[in-house]
Amino acid sequence: MTFSIVGYDPRTQEVGVAVQSKFPCVGSVVPWAKAGVGAIATQAWANPKYGPDGLRLLEEGHTPNEVVKLLTAADPGAEDRQFGIIDAAGHGASFTGSRCMNWAGGIVGENFACQGNILVGEATVQAMARTFTETPGDLAERLTMALMAAAEAGGDSRGMQAAALYIARENSGYLGNNDRYVDIRVDENPDPIVELRRILKLYRILFYKPKPENIIMLEGDTSAYVLGELIARGYYSGAASDAWNTTAQEALGAFYSTENFEERLCEDGKIDREVIDYLKSL
Repeated sequence: MTFSIVGYDPRTQEVGVAVQSKFPCVGSVVPWAKAGVGAIATQAWANPKYGPDGLRLLEEGHTPNEVVKLLTAADPGAEDRQFGIIDAAGHGASFTGSRCMNWAGGIVGENFACQGNILVGEATVQAMARTFTETPGDLAERLTMALMAAAEAGGDSRGMQAAALYIARENSGYLGNNDRYVDIRVDENPDPIVELRRILKLYRILFYKPKPENIIMLEGDTSAYVLGELIARGYYSGAASDAWNTTAQEALGAFYSTENFEERLCEDGKIDREVIDYLKSL
């Protein structure tokens, strides 16, 4: 009663999993990923050991197909399982046990593997594969759009309840202190993929780092707008027409810390254009 996709981005070296299911809290069971190693989605009568054990086998140098054989050979319940694997070179594998409930199956392609069980039909995984391949953008965008396409193509025959997105990227987690680049879970929602996409948009602004081309000077109209926002929110007691100064910089720092924008900090006198765009969208 689940469909998922594991993917790899050769440009950023990200590996990740996106999943939707008529199963609450699916993010606590299905997605596993390790930067520089690969990603695994374990589902159907899921064996959670497939996650850490499979990643260990990948790290030891086994191919995804070899990992499938090793995991299933050691598991008497293998024919009830379904899982997908991608390694950190973009090689994939997908396994569907003979006792998985129809429709069940998967597709493996360049830099991805997608699979599902108790689906309306094969069109669900075909839509995932096609959309992942054709969608521009980063791995998070491609994985979540693949989920959207799968749902629109029929999806889980029992309906929707939960979704999750987990992406690993070396030293790209919060403040660069771990590899947990994106970790979002929608544990119970009537439209979990739409909710996952909504949270991803917020996640990007709060957890992604500034792009160099988006860093601009705090001067002129930009300074006036930011000071106006800081005044309206109680962080600055001067005027919006003030020249940018140390007091304004301290007020901006307090705003960033309070509103969870610390990942978007820039050097003094500069700001990330995406922060301004976000404020204008509120």
